[in-house]
Amino acid sequence: MSDTRRRVKVYTLNEDRQWDDRGTGHVSSTFVERLKGISLLVRAESDGSLLLESKISPNTAYQKQQDTLIVWSEADNYDLALSFQEKAGCDEIWEKICQVQGKDPALDITQDPIDESEEERFEEIPETSHLVELPPCELSRLEEIADLVTSVLSSPIRREKLALALMNEGYLKKLLGLFRVCEDLDNREGLHHLYEIVRGVLFLNKAALFEVMFSDDCIMDVVGCLEYDPALVQPKRHREFLTKTAKFKEVIPITDSELRQKIHQTYRVQYIQDIILPTPSVFEENFLSTLNSFIFFNKVEIVSMLQEDEKFLTEVFAQLTDESTEESKRRELVNFVKEFCAFSQTLQPQNRDAFFKMLANLGILPALEIVMGMDDLQVRAAATDIFSYLVEFSPSMVREFVMQEPQQTDDDVLLINVVIKQMICDSDPELGGAVQLMGLLRTLIDPENMLASTNKTEKTEFLSFFYKYCMHVLTAPLLANTAHDKNSKGERGCTHATFSTCATNGGSHSFMLVFFKDLQEGSTKINPVCPDNFQTAQLLALILELLTFCVEHHTYHIKTYIMNKDLLRRVLVLMNSKHTFLALCALRFMRRIIGLKDEYYNRYIIKGNLFEPVINALLDNGTRYNLLNSAIIELFEFIKVEDVKSLIAHIVDNFYKALESIEYVQTFKGLKDRYEQEKDRQSQKLTRFRRDARSLDEDEELWLNDEEDDDEADAVDKSRMEDDYSDGYGKYMEAKKAGAANGANNGKAAALPPSSPAATPNNSSTSSVKTVALPASPVVKTTLVGLVDYPDDEDEEEEDEEEHSPRKRPRLSC
Repeated sequence: MSDTRRRVKVYTLNEDRQWDDRGTGHVSSTFVERLKGISLLVRAESDGSLLLESKISPNTAYQKQQDTLIVWSEADNYDLALSFQEKAGCDEIWEKICQVQGKDPALDITQDPIDESEEERFEEIPETSHLVELPPCELSRLEEIADLVTSVLSSPIRREKLALALMNEGYLKKLLGLFRVCEDLDNREGLHHLYEIVRGVLFLNKAALFEVMFSDDCIMDVVGCLEYDPALVQPKRHREFLTKTAKFKEVIPITDSELRQKIHQTYRVQYIQDIILPTPSVFEENFLSTLNSFIFFNKVEIVSMLQEDEKFLTEVFAQLTDESTEESKRRELVNFVKEFCAFSQTLQPQNRDAFFKMLANLGILPALEIVMGMDDLQVRAAATDIFSYLVEFSPSMVREFVMQEPQQTDDDVLLINVVIKQMICDSDPELGGAVQLMGLLRTLIDPENMLASTNKTEKTEFLSFFYKYCMHVLTAPLLANTAHDKNSKGERGCTHATFSTCATNGGSHSFMLVFFKDLQEGSTKINPVCPDNFQTAQLLALILELLTFCVEHHTYHIKTYIMNKDLLRRVLVLMNSKHTFLALCALRFMRRIIGLKDEYYNRYIIKGNLFEPVINALLDNGTRYNLLNSAIIELFEFIKVEDVKSLIAHIVDNFYKALESIEYVQTFKGLKDRYEQEKDRQSQKLTRFRRDARSLDEDEELWLNDEEDDDEADAVDKSRMEDDYSDGYGKYMEAKKAGAANGANNGKAAALPPSSPAATPNNSSTSSVKTVALPASPVVKTTLVGLVDYPDDEDEEEEDEEEHSPRKRPRLSC
């Protein structure tokens, strides 16, 4: 059907009292055999499917609002609305509804829902009493009028009759005329009565009355009446605010007078609802439902009218990105776009999709890239709000844009890097903006909302982009603040070459290592940013929260980054911070890594002796039973319960003497018991392997998997070789002995196959324990295997000869 008069949008009211758009189509009224009556049918204009089939019931109350809306309820808490494109189509359908119900089309409501008691009372009303009889509109009768308006609010039928009476002969406009008289005479009693009258008329909840009250001629008088609340000693000055303080600014001239009038009206009505009217009680809440609908549909109409004016929006974005635009003008433009996006929240998903695609086509993301990097705090705050609307609605659209940027610009001005820098440079002591931006970043890097298609995988492409171009910016404050682990108590974990909170876009890395000047004007005192600075500690906590999210939801990318940057060691420096919340963030990061039970991570932790700062924090905490104490014990309890053999062996071998005195929990005793049980099991297997003859292939496999390679292991290998090995294998061992004689330990390591480099040896005090170290991987079959190493660790062999104290961390070769 091509008739635009019958073109409508179908809305339903959801549980949050917000209108949901069910689609656009064309409405007709026809007899439906199945429903046994005349019904309203709406078929979608896209595919002809049935959007609505509603029988016009004789007892249903239909309301006509704003000339183009018809609203009704079909069941309890199920409200429907038809929004017509043209007034003529609305009038046609309204006449049909009134014809079926036998009502006068001149009315804006067919009937009110009537409960049983109300129906009985209605039957008692004489037929001649069709309307409420209003007193003459005079100053002397204002008290009587106020009492009448207040008394009808409890009765739906009397509310309807009063509304009809107020519409007759311009009575409402006459009342508002009396307001000007009372104000000229300073008649406070009359003004107080007018406050009660106008407030009661608003609670009548009738769209026809709103059309009169909120017209350009009357709305300021309505606001004036509401200034004289009897409960206040002095009247409020709402009109002064609306006319003098709240200035309407046209960032680009609006040529459509209807649009300008609609914007003015919506702002003022929203002000009445949010500021002037007191918070309604539970009883009064439903009285303002029509007022909510009035504002809602006004906003929908404003957004639609602005969307249709392509010339206007094109000019907005052209000036927003123009370098010659004045700062004050740019601020107004950004605030306009922010309000525009806020109004778009009234649109339904399919309409919002079209709205944001339109903004994307107009260049909203390149514009944000420019304005978010500006010095003006108001502009940055508004730009952040706009960015949040875009990310929350379509993170994929933002990701698609940023992945195209490296081909066109430098790393430092990439949109995501600009966002990260804004997070890092937040001047708010509570980091309110940084918290908001961190949430948006998390949404962007969350694999759960990344789409996969046949030709490409958004997750893989975007995460590769993020770790290549953006991760170093995110971790810059963390790496800078943990560059030197001082031994002195006051400086542990701090560095004097740190990330400045006033970084600029110049240079890819130079902005990371600067001094942070004291904020007091004229001060020359240097204030190094370090984890003991509360604001910096908060920032580092936010960054750690984001990195912990990456550990949980990313696999390959974050693992590679942690290994390459030795990131966990740097994070654990923060265990020394005087801010417990920051130490807990560092501990939580390590806990998430261990919780993955990934042997690759376990080997990294063991090799770096990364339990040392955690155990030091536990011992430094002393006998205090606080959150830090509980969190550390929970970490070791997890290792014990999950029986992570490689970590258990490392902890017991290196730290048990320091932990054995902790007896208020059985965690560490349990770790020791687990260790001893595994040690006994390995010893039994070793004895059995010595008794049982093995084939050449089996023995060779055992030898290849042997990573301890200490003296005892050599002795076992020799004994086994003399009993069972073939002559060919004997020749191989002779060659090995010759190599050992020539090259000592280096020769011995060189003789090993590259797939099994030797693990880091223990010092003499723990070598006997290490002989039966636990397997690091469940695939290892031999009894003499310690920690499984990987092919890319060949350069560790030179480090294997160094002796380390159990409390000293060996250096990683990166």
